[in-house]
Amino acid sequence: MPITLNHTIVPSHDKVESARFYSRIFGFEYIGEFSHFIVVRVNDMLSLDFDNKEKFEPHHYAFKVTEQEFEEIFARLEAENIKYGSGPSDAENMSINHNNNGRGVYFRDPAGHLLEMLTTDYKI
Repeated sequence: MPITLNHTIVPSHDKVESARFYSRIFGFEYIGEFSHFIVVRVNDMLSLDFDNKEKFEPHHYAFKVTEQEFEEIFARLEAENIKYGSGPSDAENMSINHNNNGRGVYFRDPAGHLLEMLTTDYKI
């Protein structure tokens, strides 16, 4: 069996607000409270466990999506007037990138984490 990432802890100022944001924007399943975390299921193998922290460094989370999922998620970003951009240093230029013959966009969650949505893998 290959090794997979099962869960990761996402620090936030308001764990419920952040978890609901990911559920609403990405369409992830909101599980709710588990121990002192608020859990969101990304897929059958990965969950995000949100935890309140007073201070933390912003993280970067990248999600590979299908073209259909990109359209749906991007429509929700626009409906909520969430600023987005074409790169990590241009996360608010209101442009989409077309790297590697796909599409990608960056935006911030309520805690300030930089989120990336891309339709093709990086060519490394």
